[in-house]
Amino acid sequence: MPTGVHADERRPSGDGASAIAATLEEDIVLGLLAPRVRLVEDELMERFEAKRHVVREALTQLESARLVERKRNIGAMVRSFSRAEVVQLYEMRELLEAEAMRKIPLPLSREALEQLRSIQLEHDAAILNQDPRNIFRTNQEFHRLLFAQCGNAFLSQTIEDFARRTHAIRFGALTSRERQLQSQKEHHELLAVLADGAREHLISLTVAHLVPPRDHYLKAQEAMLA
Repeated sequence: MPTGVHADERRPSGDGASAIAATLEEDIVLGLLAPRVRLVEDELMERFEAKRHVVREALTQLESARLVERKRNIGAMVRSFSRAEVVQLYEMRELLEAEAMRKIPLPLSREALEQLRSIQLEHDAAILNQDPRNIFRTNQEFHRLLFAQCGNAFLSQTIEDFARRTHAIRFGALTSRERQLQSQKEHHELLAVLADGAREHLISLTVAHLVPPRDHYLKAQEAMLA
C-alpha cells in the first residue's frame, strides 16, 4: 500500500453505488488496485458493508467509465492496456487538451485565475501533508476548471472523459514524491502563463504535463515483460 494511504480512507464518503465506484476509482489511480487485479464482489460487499446489487452497480459504473473490464470465467478486473492503446489514448488527450488551450481567452480573467489559485493552494497543502487522495482530488478539480475555460462544454467534458479512461494507466504515478513535486511545479507554471497570455508556451506546458504518467506506465509494462 502506498505511503500515506490508510485503510479507513478507502471507505466512501457517502452511501450507494456511486460512492463505492468513486472510492474504487481513487484506488485505481493511486495504485492500490493495479491493472488486471480482480474485483471480487464478496470482498467488496464486506469492505463496504454493501449489498450485492449495490456492488454490482458500482462495478457497472466503473465498466462504463472504462476503468474496469469483465472477462469470461474471471469476472470484473481493473483494465489493462497494450502499448498501442496507451500511445493512442495519450495522442487523443494531447489533441483535445491542446485544442482547449487554443480556445482559452488569454490572459485569463482575474476571477478564473483566483479560482485556480485557490484550488492550487489546496493541492499544495495536500502535497505538503502527503495526502494522496486529496492530491488526486485537487488535481482533478484544477484541471476540470482549467479546461472549462475553453468555453466549449462538449470539448471540456470529452477531455475529462479521456482523462478518466487513463486512470488505470496513471496508477502509482501520483504516489511518487518526485512526480508530486514536478506536477505541482507544472501547475504553478501554468498559472503564470495563463496570467501572462503566452499561448504557445501554455500549449507546450499542457502537452508536457501528460508525458510522465504515460511513460511511467509504459516502463512498468516493459519491466513486467522483460
